[in-house]
Parts: sequence; C-alpha cells; structure tokens
Amino acid sequence: MNKISNLLLLSLILHTGNIAAQLKTGEVVDYVNPYMGNISHLLVPTYPTVHLPNSMLRVYPERGDFTGDQLSGLPVVVTSHRGSSAFNLSPYQGDEADLQPVISYSYDNEKITPYGYTVYLDDHGIDVAYALSHQSAVYALMFDGNDRTHLVLNSRRGVLRWDGKAVTGYQQLANNTRVYLYLEPESAPVKVSSLRDGTSVSSHEASGSDANIILHFSEGTRMLRLRYGISFIGEAQAKQNLRREIADFDVNVVAEKGRKLWNETLGKIKVEGGSEDEKTIFYTSLYRTYERPVCISEGGRYFSAFDGEVHDDNGTPFYTDDWIWDTYRATHPLRVMIEPELELDILHSFLRMSEQMPEFWWPTFPEITGDSRRMNSNHGIVTVLDAYRKGLKGIDLEKKYPAMRNAVMEKTLAPWSAKPSGELDRFYHEKGYIPALREGEEETILEVHSWEKRQPIAVTLGTAYDEWCLAQIAKELGKSDDYQFFLHKSYNYRNLYNTETGFFHPKDSEGNFIAPFDYRYSGGMGARQYYGENNGWVYRWDVPHNVADLIHLMGGRKNFIQNLDQTFREPLGKSKFDFYAQLPDHTGNVGQFSMANEPSLHIPYLYNYAGQPWKTQKRIRKLLSEWFRNDLMGVPGDEDGGGMSAFVVFSQMGFYPVTPGSPTYNIGSPLFNEVTLKMGNGSLFRIIAKNNSPVNKYIQSATLNGVEWTKPWFAHEEIRNGGTLVLTMGDKANKAWGSDPEDAPPSEDKL
Repeated sequence: MNKISNLLLLSLILHTGNIAAQLKTGEVVDYVNPYMGNISHLLVPTYPTVHLPNSMLRVYPERGDFTGDQLSGLPVVVTSHRGSSAFNLSPYQGDEADLQPVISYSYDNEKITPYGYTVYLDDHGIDVAYALSHQSAVYALMFDGNDRTHLVLNSRRGVLRWDGKAVTGYQQLANNTRVYLYLEPESAPVKVSSLRDGTSVSSHEASGSDANIILHFSEGTRMLRLRYGISFIGEAQAKQNLRREIADFDVNVVAEKGRKLWNETLGKIKVEGGSEDEKTIFYTSLYRTYERPVCISEGGRYFSAFDGEVHDDNGTPFYTDDWIWDTYRATHPLRVMIEPELELDILHSFLRMSEQMPEFWWPTFPEITGDSRRMNSNHGIVTVLDAYRKGLKGIDLEKKYPAMRNAVMEKTLAPWSAKPSGELDRFYHEKGYIPALREGEEETILEVHSWEKRQPIAVTLGTAYDEWCLAQIAKELGKSDDYQFFLHKSYNYRNLYNTETGFFHPKDSEGNFIAPFDYRYSGGMGARQYYGENNGWVYRWDVPHNVADLIHLMGGRKNFIQNLDQTFREPLGKSKFDFYAQLPDHTGNVGQFSMANEPSLHIPYLYNYAGQPWKTQKRIRKLLSEWFRNDLMGVPGDEDGGGMSAFVVFSQMGFYPVTPGSPTYNIGSPLFNEVTLKMGNGSLFRIIAKNNSPVNKYIQSATLNGVEWTKPWFAHEEIRNGGTLVLTMGDKANKAWGSDPEDAPPSEDKL
C-alpha cells in the first residue's frame, strides 16, 4: 500500500474517532452518552448500542460487562436487547496457526455514538472503524504490521459459505427464526479455509456449532474494508438490503448519514437551560426510547416469527421486539406525541401478530422470535386506548377489540404463560381475584410457571387496569354490555384491599387473607408468590386507572398522603445484602419506593391527586438528581429498552402520563428553562419555566395557552394542536397551587 493510501486510511480512522467522541458541537446527537448506566447497580446494565432509530440492525461491543478488558471478536448483529452478537468478526495479522473461531482482544480508545464505533485492538495492533445503516453496515480495519492478514467470520449455530465474492449464511435463532448474512470484502482473499476442531482445513463452507470461514489476504495488506447486509428473510434479501443502503465501503459516508438522521430524530424535542450533564441525561434517555421496537420490513416484505411465514407489508412497516409491560407506561405515550405515524404502525403490527398466531390473542411481549408472553397482564391493550383517546387516526378498534378481549378472557392470566385459560382464570372471572397459596402449599395448577408463580396481587391489579381499558374501548364501540361487564371488573382490586392495613393483601381460595404477613418480605424470591419483582409497598399504588377510588379506600386525602410519605421513609428492615438477595429487582430504593423498577414510576406523581402537588415537584427533582446521572452507574435498574428512559424524558420536561389510556398528563417540575416538542402534526408544544433553577423547583403559578392554570395536570386535547405551558418557579412550595379537590387529575369512572 502506498503512502497516500496510508494517509487516507489514517484520516478515515481519526475522523470516525472524532465522530464518536462526545463533542458538544451544538447538535443534539453529541449529547448522547451510550455509556451512561453501563455498570449496573445490581442486575442488567444498559448497553452502548449502535443503531439507527427503531432499526433492525443493532450492535454493541461483546464483553462480559463494561469492566471486562477483552472483546469477543467484533459485533455484526444483535437480535435482541440483551442478546449476544449473532455473528462474530475477528480480524488477525500473524501466524495462521494461532487463528481461533472467535478471537479475544485487549482493546483501548473505544468510542461509541448512536451511529458509529471505533476501537483500537492494542495487543493485535488493529484500528477499527464502523458505521451502520438500517439493515447493513461497513467496517474499516487498519493493521499496524506487515504480516499475513486474516479475517474470521463465525456463526455460533448455523451455516457460512464463501461464494467467490462474499460470505453468506445464517445463524439459527429460537422458534425457527434465522438471521441471514451477506458480507463482502473490498479486496478478494488469496485463500479461504475453516477451522475444524482446532485444525485449519481448505473449505468454502462450514456448518454447526462455531461454524467459521477464514478469509486470508496477501502479505502487506494493511487495510481491509468490508460491508454487509442482514435479513430475517434470506441471504439474497440480505444482499438486496446492503445494495439498497450502502453504495461503497466508505465508513464516513455511512456515519454522516446516521448522524444526520439521529439529529433530526432527537431534535424533535429541544431543551434550553439546565446543565450540560442534564442535557446529556435527557438526550441519552431519548435515544434509548428509539431502541425498540424494531422495523423488520425488508423491501416491502417481512418474516414473522408469529407464524413462520414471509409476508408482504403492503406499505405498512412491521415492528416487533417491544417489551410492552415496561414500555406501555411512558414510551408508547411519548411516541403518541412526537412519532404518531410510527406508533400507528406499531399498533397495526400488534394486530398482525394476533392474526398470525394460532390463537387470536393480543401480544404481550413480542420479540424477534415471536411473543414470549413474559411478565404479567396484557398491557398492550392500554397502548391502543391511549393512542385512540389522544386522537391518532387510523386505529380500527373494531378489528383490534376481539384480540384484546381474548387476551383477557381466553388466554391464561398466569404470568409468563402462553397457555389457554384454565382453573386459575375461571376462579378470577367468578370471584374477582387471583387466589394465593400459603407458604409451603404445593402448586397444582398446570398453567402456573414454576419460577414466576401466581403473582396474585400483581395479576389481579394489572388485569383490573386492562379491563378498565377494555371497558372504555367497548364504550367507544357502542358495546354497552361489554362496557358494563368490564367496568365492574375494573374494580376487582377492591377484592384484595385490606382495610385494616391499607395494603393490597393476598387471599386464599376461601377468601381469607394470608397470615401472618409482611408487606416487605412475604412472597419468596422477588415476592412472586404474591406480588411480582416488587413488594407490597410498591403494589399498594398499582391502581393507575382509579386513583380517586384508592384515595377513598385509604380513608381520604390525609391518609393517602401519609401512606405515600411513608413509602419513601419505610426502612428496608434488613441489611441490603438480605433485602436484595430476595428482591434483586427492587433496587434504587428511597425507603420502600424503588426507582429501578417500572411499577414505581408513577408513584411520585400521586401527590397531585390528593392536594399536595408540591410534594410531587420535590420528589421528582430529588429522584432525578439522585438516580439518573451522566456516568457509568447513572441508571438505577433494568432500563428495559426505553421503559425507564421514557420516565426520565417526561419527568425532565416537567410532566408524565400517570394513566395511559386517559388523555391527560400530570405536571411535575421541569429541569429545563424551556422545552419545545414538535408534535406529530407539526405543531409546537412549549413548557416554559420562569426563574427555574436547582433550588427553584416549586411551581408558584401557571398559565396554559395564556389562561391562568391552577390544575396539576392538563389534557392532551389542550396541547394537541400546539400550546404553551408557563410555570413560574420558586424556592419554597406554594402549597395552595393545585390543592383544591376540584383541580385533581381525573381518575375515576363511577359505577
């Protein structure tokens, strides 16, 4: 290679490195820090994912965790939020006898942006630059030495072959799903081989576990560039995806396109004021809300793991990989505001999934490999009602309603199960609650998951919310009998309310409360025998559709406020070692409140319903500053692909959708002086916080669209076509603002 080529390559690597650096250039994408939260407080960390918004191709460095000092090859495609790379790429320069199916690298100078990746493999002397598109990507590799250069491509379980121009093949995933690859180097190899049981053999094809193809290049090759496409349809489609998206081998061109797209996407929300760290936290959180679900339409077609067939998308992209139990709370409502067309396509995809599955049931936890039916309840129902009530056009409730109804009435309510309804469900629909077993009592119901247990409180409360949504949808459709039927069932949480203790308390099949009982610890691992991941203190507040009735059950506003306060004050009661050994998901504690798990996210906003919105303002500011930071441990728990990040986005802006399905938002305390949202119809909604500062966190007065505003909430209708919320802030609470019972957020549909 001549001197000019070397200089060009060096410029390429350095330029891409600069793109990856967190430079504050005034463009919003430069505020994204993919490393935020990469070290977990206890469970799953965030991943520094390189991807375009809601795109099929996602990668991140494959290592044990952030502190791991070795990479397992270079990533090619990650097929799920927490999965490993489907293929590994291992560049190598040196003796052919030292090649391995996947090479472990020591590394340095790693830089990651949403659209690109650079790293130096220091033991091997290899500079790496990478950029991606939606279904394709490009690598540039620069080698320090002059020895023979090799490239190992590995499929952990599948087939790879060299066709004279490119490596093609697939990796086998679950449920008859395959991810296909078409990868071509810019320069032709001089030899092709494969490692079989540690021995190199001349072969252009490999299959099975650790199937690998090795491309050998001539001595003196110091620069390799390669590009590839992926597909869930087939190898030919992977090639088409590459040709459609990437014209040559230029990393810079691909990176700049990705950068532009991210700037446009993140720029739909502009923030002014606040610190640089607060802006980084905001835009990093917003970036994470675009990681799922992913569009898997490829040239107008898509492979559906829900029926194992390839379908035409008929002009409407197909989306999957949505952990709805987490994302229905705030991620979906955020899309309703700023990405309504995307949200419509996602909801239409849910209907397609229902139609493609053997049973016509609304999906619960759709992934690349089908609906995994994880967690409890069927909160995908909530997303439909929320979008419909906020005015999204094109939602065919008549078509969707039967699948949603079936998800509650025909599928079992047992957590983590895809079985039809059975004995447990018959009991629920007759008695209005899921019965609990006593400690040590043997499980006899087949549909109950051996590890996840019955989760009777979580399921009863969650299903009551789903049934409230079904009631509202039935009302919209004029189905009066169903409306009354599900409206009555939406009060089923009352059947488990213990008036003596003020908690939701599990009952046995005879209607007796389980005793003795501790709302912190009873229920075994993750409290699953009675609750689910969180304890009774968190599920005490899990009635988002009827907070007014919960206030009534607790004996009025004063008791409700006292109980809320105590949630944030109640001690763990055990050492952290013992507490988290039993409740590892219940982290990010402030008393018994868990900032690290999604069922807690709405709790700080509940003060608005009982006349003390100033406490919501105080709590939100404190929780954001304590638990969400621009550092490696800056996320308190499992982020779950946007589920928790959307809480940060909303709360930093100053409002939150406590009850998806109700076209209303609760007001909190904005971190920024001004926020501008570009709504999906092109109108602008602004939140202006006068005199705002870390100290001035309390609302003194407000106007909405120029009119004095005394309510700690507002309706979607009032901002759908644009508007301005002006909050005047101060350092001490105005305890009168928003305190009148008539100003409380709407929350009850009377029987």
